[in-house]
Amino acid sequence: MRSLDLRVGKRLLWVGAAAYPLQNITRVYTFTMTPRRKDATMLFLKRAALTLAVAFGLTILAALSAIGSNQSLAGGILTFTWLGAIGAFVFSLVEMLSVVGAPPQYVLAVETSGPSIAMVTSSDPRQLDQLVAPIVQAIENPEAEFQVKVEQLFVNPKNYHFGDNVNMYGGSGNVGVGHS
Repeated sequence: MRSLDLRVGKRLLWVGAAAYPLQNITRVYTFTMTPRRKDATMLFLKRAALTLAVAFGLTILAALSAIGSNQSLAGGILTFTWLGAIGAFVFSLVEMLSVVGAPPQYVLAVETSGPSIAMVTSSDPRQLDQLVAPIVQAIENPEAEFQVKVEQLFVNPKNYHFGDNVNMYGGSGNVGVGHS
């Protein structure tokens, strides 16, 4: 991971080269992002089933065409079909393993009133917990300034669960909106 500066000065929160006006910050919190292991496994299983179904379907068609006339054409179709199936299977397996093998990440998240969110991490989770209060104080106090070193987070957000989990009981027409 690459380190970067997180600093507050002149009513701006700087996360590396990105600036967030303090008055636009709506929430600052820490949490553990966990990989979407179950989702990745289910996607792999769906892709594997679809790949096998297509490969077997094309194999049956090739066998039927071989009965009719051209066996060399059927052999070429079979080779192409199963090489493609193996390639799709390997791609899906690698993609699943990258998510299943990903570690949970403890992060400091800064949400704004718009769609943007900044997330940083640290090898010391206590450092992140201790940064929440100074950022909130800077929002309330225009003169506040500080600077710390944190680590830049390089993850694919679609591979992680992040944000609040809410269980809602009762009501009607409740729709959950999530980030992908």
